[in-house]
Amino acid sequence: MGVESSRRRRPGPEAEERLPGGGCVTGRRRRSGRNMAAAAPPQRRRRRRAGAREGVGGRGQWGAGRPRVRRGGGGGRSGSGRGEAGGAMLCCRLAALGARRRLRPLGPAAVLQCHHLRYPSRSLMSSGVPGKAGSNLLFYLIVGGTVTGAGAYVYKTLRENKERFTSRVTTITARSQENASSPSGAASRGSAAPEAHPEVPSHVPFLLIGGGTAAFAAARSIRARDPGARVLIVSEDPALPYMRPPLSKELWFSDDPNVTETLRFKQWNGKERSIYFQPPSFYVPARDLPFVENGGVAVLCGKKVVHMDVRGNMVKLSDGTQISYDKCLIATGGSPRNLPAIERAGKEVQQRLTLFRKVEDFKSLEKISRQVKSITVIGGGFLGSELACALGRRARTRGLEVIQLFPENGNMGKVLPEYLSNWTTEKVRREGVNVMPNAVVKSVSVSGNRLMIKLKDGRKVETDHIVAAVGLEPNVELAKSAGLEVDSDFGGFRVNAELQARSNIWVAGDAACFYDIKLGRRRVEHHDHAVVSGRLAGENMTGAAKPYWHQSMFWSDLGPDVGYEAIGLVDSTLPTVGVFAKATAKDTPKSATEQSGTGIRSESETEAEASEVPTSPSASPMPHVPKQGEDYGKGVVFYLRDKVVVGIVLWNIFNRMPIARKIIKDGEEHADLNEVAKLFNIHED
Repeated sequence: MGVESSRRRRPGPEAEERLPGGGCVTGRRRRSGRNMAAAAPPQRRRRRRAGAREGVGGRGQWGAGRPRVRRGGGGGRSGSGRGEAGGAMLCCRLAALGARRRLRPLGPAAVLQCHHLRYPSRSLMSSGVPGKAGSNLLFYLIVGGTVTGAGAYVYKTLRENKERFTSRVTTITARSQENASSPSGAASRGSAAPEAHPEVPSHVPFLLIGGGTAAFAAARSIRARDPGARVLIVSEDPALPYMRPPLSKELWFSDDPNVTETLRFKQWNGKERSIYFQPPSFYVPARDLPFVENGGVAVLCGKKVVHMDVRGNMVKLSDGTQISYDKCLIATGGSPRNLPAIERAGKEVQQRLTLFRKVEDFKSLEKISRQVKSITVIGGGFLGSELACALGRRARTRGLEVIQLFPENGNMGKVLPEYLSNWTTEKVRREGVNVMPNAVVKSVSVSGNRLMIKLKDGRKVETDHIVAAVGLEPNVELAKSAGLEVDSDFGGFRVNAELQARSNIWVAGDAACFYDIKLGRRRVEHHDHAVVSGRLAGENMTGAAKPYWHQSMFWSDLGPDVGYEAIGLVDSTLPTVGVFAKATAKDTPKSATEQSGTGIRSESETEAEASEVPTSPSASPMPHVPKQGEDYGKGVVFYLRDKVVVGIVLWNIFNRMPIARKIIKDGEEHADLNEVAKLFNIHED
């Protein structure tokens, strides 16, 4: 029989079943062992602790963990405390084992209770998941694994960041030490960026090949449509983009002795300006172009593109540097032609020759004009006639001899009708120039300290220096490597109506051979065409997809008193009709610049045209060809092809280009061109 505790407990509200030996089964969880021990008297608590240590926790004669039971009377207190406790615990355990065999299965909430048994530690007990039996061990394992993994990840990340930061600091420190040790680095420490960038960027969104007017107009147009665009101009010219017309016009009439250094001039209206489109502060350093926040325009001066990979969107410079691009504009312009007779001459002749085109040519020729006694200009076109008049002005004050020779009958004989060309020739002679028409150069040689020019008709000309102004050859060297088509008749890259040569490649300026819907395929070598075509190409590079329909104009000034503007096909071989009137004081280039506010008259031009050209029938007779020797103060010259006006020259008439552009665009026959001339107000005083 088991030993039953002498202290009886009150039955709980739950059903309770007594077990043999004093054990019991109940549905209510018993109080913890610590509470039971606290409820017993102190003496009994001491005996129980001793019994537990001796019978349960100690090692008795039956082996470790087995209770040691002493034989004796049961249930009395006269026996040893330790034996009593050990026997009671053994009996309780045996009773519980027997109950499991006899009783029905217990519910999940039933707990075998006995006050003789010592309860496990609180740390090993768990109430389980609410509503379920079990342990939270799996939950603890999941939480512990997650925390451990997160800690490991954070540690690894911090360690990698530390290594990267250490490497970065080491690199910057080493680079700073190298810059400090080098003379160039020490000199530029105050302005150098924390991280040095390569001089030439490896990639740019917009690449413009050429540094002339067309390229600058395209850059300005791209930035206008895309304010954050990054544009790189690669220019063979060592100077920043500048305008070329003043090189043969206003700069020569400047009174500034340092004009070759300042490159500033007074316009005909007295206002002063520079030949450069923008000051250096306008441009971004090329090395910083990929990193500036709002983009910008950078110029690589003195660099030449020698190879172009169209499929790979890559160009190669003369120094081997490669630049990739997204969109590319070819605005390489042209190079001045030379005469075969001069090309065959020796090196001494070449050293005394100027092929006038760039700002360096102006500086060189201006210096030479102060040192020599005679200069010969070969060429009777726009450039040759302008230079001859400019140098002729100096001939009066410095005793310089200026000679102009050309194969035509008169100045600008390929453009103006014969009567107007002859009048122009006389005007140039009045400027102090010795004009020699119908002169074809046969050979050039050195005779003593001077140059000897032999003409085909036997005449000889001695001079100190030669200026060749015989036309322009478009620069199309990139066509071979890029696989672009070159026009066999006019030269230049053949482009479509949108000035596009290939996918992502456009061409503008002197190098573009475009199709004019009114006049056919053409190639134009004038400032206004460079401005307009460059602007349109820039717009199309940013997705505008506009066709080139603009009729560009050009102009030439023979000093401040005589000038003309022209548009369309102006070819002296075409039939012409001229209508002239007496000029007034305001019919001069000087007056035109005062009205427009600029010396570059195409800058005041727009692509606008007159809304309509009203013509009314009139009984006025058809205008006749002016007589030789007549004073052509101002007038209009119409160039006809199949009785349709295809070209117009406005002689000393300015700021009327929209009307002329409209007439050519309409392409209509006009029975009375005298009435059409009235649209230009030539009869107004």
